[in-house]
Amino acid sequence: MTAVFDTHTVLWYLENSQELSRVARTTIEDAVRDARDVHVSAISLVETVYLVERRRLPLAAPERFRSALSDPNSGLFVAPLDGGVADALQNIPRDIVPDMPDRIIAATALHLGLPLVTATAASKPPESKRSGRLHACWMKM
Repeated sequence: MTAVFDTHTVLWYLENSQELSRVARTTIEDAVRDARDVHVSAISLVETVYLVERRRLPLAAPERFRSALSDPNSGLFVAPLDGGVADALQNIPRDIVPDMPDRIIAATALHLGLPLVTATAASKPPESKRSGRLHACWMKM
């Protein structure tokens, strides 16, 4: 499946983290094996730096991300944040997805006509642990 993956999904995949669900890991591995692009929104690169600054990610995370993106065998592809994504953002309700990076990731998938995959890869949007609101990014199965 070609899809857009949220920031933590890709980072946990690169770290081989146990936090990443088996479904999300398998989805990425299958896409890479079948030479299908694993789309990562450009906002994920910015969000990674922000999360390192807030000490929510290790210092090595941005470099690991950049290294994977420059490796042609990684299957990772940066989806640009452009006018089409900005237009699609209007269709991602702020009251459902209050976090701007998550809204941009969801809008990227909407603009590209691709499913969204989060680290949990639930078949329905999971409840956010922090806010109790729904995440925008879920895997369409």
